[in-house]
Parts: sequence; C-alpha cells; structure tokens
Amino acid sequence: MGIFRSDQVNVGDRVVVRRLLPDTPGHLSDIIGHVLSVDPLIVRPQAVGGFESSAEAVEIPASLIKVVKKLSPRRVRNSDIRAVEVATAKAFPGIEHTWADGGQWLMRAGDGITERSNSAAPLGTSAGFDAVPLDEIAAFYARHDLPVRLLIPERIGAPAEKLINAGGWDLGPEIIVMTRSLTDVPEVNAGDLSFRIDDQPDADWLDLYHFRGRALPVHALELLREQIDGRMGFARLLTPNGETVAITRGTLTESGDGRRWLGYSAVEVAAAYRRQGLGTRLGQEMLHWGAASGADGAYLQVIASNAAGRALYTKLGFVEHHRHRYAEQVAS
Repeated sequence: MGIFRSDQVNVGDRVVVRRLLPDTPGHLSDIIGHVLSVDPLIVRPQAVGGFESSAEAVEIPASLIKVVKKLSPRRVRNSDIRAVEVATAKAFPGIEHTWADGGQWLMRAGDGITERSNSAAPLGTSAGFDAVPLDEIAAFYARHDLPVRLLIPERIGAPAEKLINAGGWDLGPEIIVMTRSLTDVPEVNAGDLSFRIDDQPDADWLDLYHFRGRALPVHALELLREQIDGRMGFARLLTPNGETVAITRGTLTESGDGRRWLGYSAVEVAAAYRRQGLGTRLGQEMLHWGAASGADGAYLQVIASNAAGRALYTKLGFVEHHRHRYAEQVAS
C-alpha cells in the first residue's frame, strides 16, 4: 500500500506524485500537475518545459502511490476561478445579459456565433452546489431563438457536468484559461513595427480579424466594439508605411474581489508576417498596456489542442489557471 493520505493535499495544489507503474512492477514514474480530486487522487499532468499538457487527467490508485509532494504553490481556489470568469463575462456581455436563479447563473445572448457572448455561466457563489436552473435558462434562449448553451468551468461547474453526463448535450473542446501577474511584465522586443491601441477598430482591424479561422458576419463583428462593463482597446502593429499586420482586442474589467484584469483575445497576424515573432511582440505590448492601466493580472483563453498558441503564451509568462468547456443542448 502507498503512504498517501487525502489530507496531505487539496484540490488546486500543484504536486509531484511518485507512483509505481502498474504494468512494470518495481518501476517508478513521476507525474507533475494540479490536483483535481483527492479521493480518489486525480492529477492533470504538466509537460516538461513549462506549458500545460493536453494529456487527459490521470487517476492514481492509492496502492500505487509512493510519495506526494507539494510544489511551489500555484493553488487555484474556486473563488479564483470565479473571479477570472466574472472578468471575462464582463468583457463579452452579449446584447442582453441577465441573471437566473436569483443571481447564480449569468445568461448572455448576442451574435449567436461566439460562445462567450451566447452562454449561461455559473458565476454566483452557490452555483457550484445547486442544480442548474435549466427551465429558466431554456426560456431565455428560446426568447432569443438561440440554442441552450452552458459554460462549464471545472470545479465551479460541477452541477452542469452532472447534467450533461446524463445525455442530450454536445460538449465542445477543452479550453485552457491562462493567467499571469502584471507586477513584472517582460520587456518589449522593439523593431521596425509600431504599436497603436484605439478605443474602436477601423476597417483595417476588422478586415484582419477571424474567429477560429473564418470571417465573421458584420453583426458579429459589431458586437466586438459594443460597450462593455469596463474598458476596451483595439491594438495593432503597423509597418513604417502604416500597414496593419497584427491585431488583438484588449479589455480591462473587474472581478468583484478588488482585482482588475487585462484580457486579450482576437489575436491575428497577417499571413505574410507570420513566424516573425509578431505574436510575442503584440503580447508584450498588451501586458504593458494592462499594467499601465492599473490591471493586477492578465488572462487569456486557448483551445487545449493549440500547442503553438500555448507555447507562445507560456513564453509571455502565462500559466494554466483552470479549464472550461461549452455544452450545447441537442434539439429534441
């Protein structure tokens, strides 16, 4: 038997687990990652080199565990997950947003395309414990003639996970939410390109933007520039002759716990300028803009299968905070 006790670690702890390999008696292997469950012990591994692995979470039987050791703390509390998701929701409010279940689930309806503006999110402090108010949510989306879609962050979305496990839902890809502090931002790699950030995008900015590889309809693009609960900035890199070659949308929103967050999304680099470090340069500029604007931390989202994107953001100092997925109810 192993010596592991569940009171040694907590959900969210970053640990190294030394375990016996079940198929090779006597051989040991280490897993480094974040604890998702302590009974049984479930760990989401990290890859060597710093960025998060796309590997599935691993359940480790107690009989195989030799040592569990906490690493430098990057413990993620449920309140921390909620804080980042609240800041994100304020940056993507949709056309209408209102609360269900007495302020536990935020329902948003927007362009009908991007999930962030068209999903119900469990952002109240008790939403992670109570049943999903599905009837109320379904009525809201029926009124907007939109499918019922839920945002399910890990841990605080546990009731929604149980709901979709019962069937009748299409589950989207795993999305990694990454964060970093803005107390020590990286130096900007200066070059021939200049940086500019505007309150609203112009035609050049909008022409370069795509959502997951495809152009968005005009009404969806317009939602990007609508007023949010915070401040927006539409950034770009320009050549000396004024050509826009890289863009991103930055937001400054608060999470309700006294913190202000920089979020940036919609990162695009013109095809002729890719693989030249422009994504890194744009990220560095955005971190400086956020810090200068009073943000305490920064967050972004990347699909778990996007290894290149995760490597870029790791280079900028981001690490995994938590994961979430979207689930859409199948029409009956």
